[in-house]
Amino acid sequence: MSHHFFTMLAQTAPAAGQAPGGFNPTPIVYMVCIFAIFYFLAIRPQSQRQKQQDALIRAVKTGDRVVTSSGIHGMVSNVKETTVILKIADNVKIELEKSSVGSVVKRDEAEPASAS
Repeated sequence: MSHHFFTMLAQTAPAAGQAPGGFNPTPIVYMVCIFAIFYFLAIRPQSQRQKQQDALIRAVKTGDRVVTSSGIHGMVSNVKETTVILKIADNVKIELEKSSVGSVVKRDEAEPASAS
C-alpha cells in the first residue's frame, strides 16, 4: 500500500532542472497500437475480400453458372459493361448488375453426373 504512495510522490515531484508536466508518449503509443490491431483485424481482411470479389466480377463470362447475392441461381447468357443477363429458367432471363453476382459455381457442382 505504501509502495503506491511513494510511487505517486515520485511522479508528482519534478526533478531538479526538469520542467513539470513533461510530454508523456504513452497515450499516443496505445492509440497507435489499437489502430494497428483494428487495421489487421478489420480493415485489411475486408479490403482483400473486396479485391477478390472485384476479380470474380471481372472474370464472369457467358456460360458461367452463378449465384447472385440474393440467392438466385442461373447461367450467364450475356455480359454487358455493367450488367449481366442471367438465364434462370427456360425463356426466363433477367438483367442484373454485375455487383450482384455473389459467386461463380464450379462446373463440377453445377452439372453433376447423371446416374443411370
